[in-house]
Amino acid sequence: MDREIDAGFRRKQIIRRTVWCLIVLCLVGAALIFGQRIISPSIERSRVTTAKVEMGPIEATITSSGMVVPEIEQVLSSPVSARILKILKRPGAVLSKGDTILELDLNESRLATEKLSQQIEIKRNQQEKAKLELKNTLITLQSQWEIKNLECRRARATSTRNRALFREGLISEEQLREVELIEQRTGYELKQLEDSKRNAQQLTAAQIEGLDLEMKSLEDERQEARRQFELATSKSDRDGVLTWVVNEEGATVNKGAVLARIADLSTYHVEAAVSDVHAGRIAVGLPACVRIDEKSIAGRVSRINPAIKDGVITLIVDLDEKSNPLLRSNLRVDVLISTDRKDRVLRIRKGPFANAEGTREVFVVRGDMAVRTPARFGIASADHFEVIEDLSEGDEVIISDMSDYIHMKELRLK
Repeated sequence: MDREIDAGFRRKQIIRRTVWCLIVLCLVGAALIFGQRIISPSIERSRVTTAKVEMGPIEATITSSGMVVPEIEQVLSSPVSARILKILKRPGAVLSKGDTILELDLNESRLATEKLSQQIEIKRNQQEKAKLELKNTLITLQSQWEIKNLECRRARATSTRNRALFREGLISEEQLREVELIEQRTGYELKQLEDSKRNAQQLTAAQIEGLDLEMKSLEDERQEARRQFELATSKSDRDGVLTWVVNEEGATVNKGAVLARIADLSTYHVEAAVSDVHAGRIAVGLPACVRIDEKSIAGRVSRINPAIKDGVITLIVDLDEKSNPLLRSNLRVDVLISTDRKDRVLRIRKGPFANAEGTREVFVVRGDMAVRTPARFGIASADHFEVIEDLSEGDEVIISDMSDYIHMKELRLK
């Protein structure tokens, strides 16, 4: 038959069970208190970069890429169609004023110049011939005029004498009329010779003037032909560096074709390309900054190409230091164009955590926790974002890329 359990044993069992229950309750309580903290996501503080919200000035900038190009670049074009005989200089050669770059076959241009000289000599001979013909004509007419003038004077004297005889009744009226008609006829003939002499002078003067105009036109053509002949020697008219030249000897180039490019490497400007989404913010005169090897050169937008190609606006930035030793031809640089400035605003250093103005979710450091907080940003400079609202001065914000944790409300920083 069963025996009654000892009271001491039962007491020990109860105490043991009570202790285990208390242990379990403590563990459950600890889990409830510390469990969320233990299982919440965390990130090492050394893996993130933070920045504090501060007060200061900010400039709205547009970041673009650009290329350093010589401010002055001369293009040598062929003034005539010719064949390239020899290339005397190659790209990279340092040129002095008057140095010959190419040797062209200029026989055709030389013959054209000589032909114009011959035509000028022909016109000059024609002019001399016209002068001689005028001189002979004037001599002949002068002789005829003098003879006719004598005849006129004799007829006038005869007419005067016959009038006196007519008054005395020694000759008839018919005889007097005949003498007067002879006087009138010689007068008309004398006047005709004077008109012929004057017309000959005017006609010859017009011929000579026409020949002068033709000679002047031919002189201009010859001068232009000589100028083109000089240009066709492809000489540099300035000190500089040869950046490009045609590279095929024996090739024929047409009139107007580019033969070489000469750059003045003492001064530069920057050609920048900006997305057309900024078209409304870009204007001539805006301050700009060119960055080379962490150093900056100030400048200003001087020209904007009105044509937009493939969604890109091309503009020219004139530099304050055009001869800065950092500048090199065809060097790629970053160009920052300032479109707005505010002297005293809340700002935070730029980072991958945000890429444009508007509302963004950021993580603000609160003790050893990073709490997700919405923040609204305004204009952006090269180094800072403007903080419009939701953040205060002194707030520490993670500016690293936190896109993998953006669904978390908070993170523990270890």
